[in-house]
Amino acid sequence: MAPTHSPRRLQVVIAFALVYVIWGSTYLGMRIAVEHLTPLMMGALRFTTAGAIMLGFRALCGDRILVPRRDLFRLAIIGVLLLVTANVVTAWSELYITSGLAALFYAVTPLWILIVERLCHSTDRLSARGVAGIALGILGVAILLWPSISAPGHASFSARQLFGKALILGSTLSWAAGSVLTKRWRMPIDPFTASGWQMLFGGIISGVLGLLLGDLHRTVWAANSLWAIVYLVSAGSLVGYTAYVWLLKNVPIAKVATYVYVNPIIALILGCLFHGEKIDGYMIGGAVVIIFAVILVIGAKVRHLAPTAQSAQDEALTLEPIEPSGD
Repeated sequence: MAPTHSPRRLQVVIAFALVYVIWGSTYLGMRIAVEHLTPLMMGALRFTTAGAIMLGFRALCGDRILVPRRDLFRLAIIGVLLLVTANVVTAWSELYITSGLAALFYAVTPLWILIVERLCHSTDRLSARGVAGIALGILGVAILLWPSISAPGHASFSARQLFGKALILGSTLSWAAGSVLTKRWRMPIDPFTASGWQMLFGGIISGVLGLLLGDLHRTVWAANSLWAIVYLVSAGSLVGYTAYVWLLKNVPIAKVATYVYVNPIIALILGCLFHGEKIDGYMIGGAVVIIFAVILVIGAKVRHLAPTAQSAQDEALTLEPIEPSGD
């Protein structure tokens, strides 16, 4: 995406700082929120509030927020994939693993996106660089999983950790699927309105599921968890996302994609400093391998073997950056 004008350097620096730090910090925010709130209740409070604020602001600005029924249905599907089975499940995983480790797993999302895109374009062939990136990413995930697999002396703890890691891997796949659908459907709706509807649907569905499962009775309305929700709504879902969209319009997309490398590092540092989370050699090794894998994948191209309408539109498909689960 080419920039539409030349923004001031200070504006670009501030926007990048917001995306790097705020989105990196949302993993710790979710970890604090689920200390007393169930993940579904956290999602209900966070996304219903953020979605209502986003849509209300757009309406007050005179923008049209009503969308066709078919697009509304699509926005609901994307909202579930990105915010319920991805974001809420991420919070669920943080009951078993550290917030920094959860963020590290989310760094593999571009690998999932490349695989899902490949499945959607069955006539496409991955470049050698893309294949190498996927293979390296699998190695990085294996390094992160290894401590939970190779510790028979602490079976109970290892099983809980392995369950948490399985949850976070599933949530990254859901995020990738939602991101691919967002790209493929190409709805004629501005990104802020679309995001507002997605958050509103994600919050409502999380709330309904929480009520059906009896989560309301298990919820403790503690101050630290509620302040975490306030931070997640205001900083993560509103300020961070606004900065991200502004960067997409004003900065080359390859530079915006660097948040994929930075967010896990921010999450690891904040979790260590403010929540007593430990960083071990497996996490550092896995992080290095995954970051190299993502660098390969983001630059990978897909070669089209047969001419199709989609291939005519995208002669060389390069992965676009996505919003992190913490958004």
